[in-house]
Amino acid sequence: ASLKKFEDKFAALGKGRVASIVGRYYAMDRDNRWDRVEKAYDLMTLAQGEFQADTAVAGLQAAYARDENDEFVKATVIRAEGQADAAMEDGDTLIFMNFRADRAREITRAFVNADFDGFARKKVVNLNFVMLTEYAADIKTAVAYPPASLANTFGEWMAKNDKTQLRISETEKYAHVTFFFNGGVEEPFAGEERILINSPKVATYDLQPEMSSAELTEKLVAAIESGKYDTIICNYPNGDMVGHTGVMEAAIKAVEALDNCIEQVTKAVESVGGQLLITADHGNAEQMRDPATGQAHTAHTNLPVPLIYVGEKNVKAVEGGKLSDIAPTMLSLMGMEIPQEMTGKPLFIVE
Repeated sequence: ASLKKFEDKFAALGKGRVASIVGRYYAMDRDNRWDRVEKAYDLMTLAQGEFQADTAVAGLQAAYARDENDEFVKATVIRAEGQADAAMEDGDTLIFMNFRADRAREITRAFVNADFDGFARKKVVNLNFVMLTEYAADIKTAVAYPPASLANTFGEWMAKNDKTQLRISETEKYAHVTFFFNGGVEEPFAGEERILINSPKVATYDLQPEMSSAELTEKLVAAIESGKYDTIICNYPNGDMVGHTGVMEAAIKAVEALDNCIEQVTKAVESVGGQLLITADHGNAEQMRDPATGQAHTAHTNLPVPLIYVGEKNVKAVEGGKLSDIAPTMLSLMGMEIPQEMTGKPLFIVE
């Protein structure tokens, strides 16, 4: 529907067109799978792709007929007979309309960085490149909306109070527990350590639904039992990444693996007299089929997510809640002052 609106508007204006379509699996990789990014880069700079279609809608319908959902659409050139190709040329302007940084960085570096070495670029284009937001501080190109500076995020507040913290995840979600959780700050705060576990090198995660959860859990349990850290932030990517594949059997295996991991983590926390919060920022794997069409459902859901407390304190849950309440909840459970910049409320009241 969105593609049709674009094409109708271009027709009404008498200029402009959709030049190519490709899934984020290729164009927006975030795990250094440069062979995928190269396909998207060549599509845009050389107008070369695996497929060609007369219109964007026709190209997308052809992808669906090949059993490719939106994320996995293969590089498709959109060019009707008689049309010139739309390969990028020196002096062109590229405005990258993606808001979130993690999936925008790799393809941006391919266009912007003179010393880029992810793959051998067949064509280097001298573009006017504009990022919608700052994808990384070391990417030197124009930014439409520069970052706002957030004061007293959870990580910064922990550092100001001389607390130690660990951030740990697989490569697929590493940015979530570092850059995103720190309010767009790349560098660690004082007292902040990081552990990065490589996600498995498979084409799609339904092929290895447990991902690297065993190694992640081993490192996480060791960190808990070490007593080194006042707080640990961990992200398990299984439910989201396997949920995106749309393969029900794989999603079940992913959740079963995660269930086993959470049991180990819970026991470790209890053994040291610690506290544990289990939650998510969105759903995915709980809905693997579209109830209306029966087709695979590969997107996030807007269903409420759980917030589970494990610990020795007698707590009472507050009705409702939002993501901005998580940091104040953690500080409250730790018996720490909540900075005035945190406008959320604690979701568990210690009785």
